[in-house]
Amino acid sequence: MSASSRLSPTQTNKLRTGSDCLRFANRLLKSNRVAHGQGFINEQEESLTLMGKATSLAWEKLPSCFERALRANEKATFLNLLEQRVFDRTPTAYLVGEAWLGGLRFHVDQRVIIPRSYFVELIPEVIPQWLPDEAAIKHVADICTGSGCLAVLLAKRFPKAKVEATDLSADALEVAALNVKEHKLQARVKLHRTDTMTALLNGPKFDLIISNPPYEPEAIYMRLPAEFKQEPKQSLVSGKDGLDVIRKLLSQAKKLLNPEGVLVIEVGGLRRAMEKAWPKMPMTWLSTNDGLDCVVLIRAADLLSPTKPSPSARSR
Repeated sequence: MSASSRLSPTQTNKLRTGSDCLRFANRLLKSNRVAHGQGFINEQEESLTLMGKATSLAWEKLPSCFERALRANEKATFLNLLEQRVFDRTPTAYLVGEAWLGGLRFHVDQRVIIPRSYFVELIPEVIPQWLPDEAAIKHVADICTGSGCLAVLLAKRFPKAKVEATDLSADALEVAALNVKEHKLQARVKLHRTDTMTALLNGPKFDLIISNPPYEPEAIYMRLPAEFKQEPKQSLVSGKDGLDVIRKLLSQAKKLLNPEGVLVIEVGGLRRAMEKAWPKMPMTWLSTNDGLDCVVLIRAADLLSPTKPSPSARSR
């Protein structure tokens, strides 16, 4: 199939400059109701990213192609990428082979869920407030690591810590290994193929455990836009009620947290389900910029004795 063969010449022949192509792409993405949310918030961000791939220009240099005529190969590549995004519903991150989180670049492909997490807001300043001595943090864990992006962010935030990152998918761990190597963290980030924390049960105790696990109930997954169904299903779905992985994680974290350690889990829309499933367990819901507050923090003491009240984070 030739480039842009699903777009008619009537649509594309008059496109000349980068701006022409971007305006056309924005209209096409919007009119076809392409779903965002996989690292992008709107059609403008997606079309600019596709243009960067087509022209090999970094984001900050993209304006240089806005008013000039695109070369034939640039235009053909852009339109081909646009076709795949609109007609095949292939996520933009997969088309360009990368995603950005916390200002860092990560390799991504269809083997992993596309990085997007509230942890990018919480790791730098919020979570450290709940740790007894930030400078003394030695062991942290990222459970269901996927592309390894959160393990990398943890390693950079806690430079003296060893990071254990787990995933059940061998394919995902291959991608994670690429990203750990890219950020030169092989000496401090260790990858484990295991179900949640099973492979870590005989190792050291952790000061901090984070997880952005699969949490979509099966019924919710069935209603997701087509773009999301191109991601690995096991990275999204966790049983009928979405809590299967979280149940195991809570059980294992009891054995693996240091006495003053904390467990932090991103749970999507499961806040009410969490509170119903564990009504006596103190849970602190961390504030996020969009107000959804869907990341829960649980102290080690509250995992062991869920009837005790949970004190507020110590002030700094």
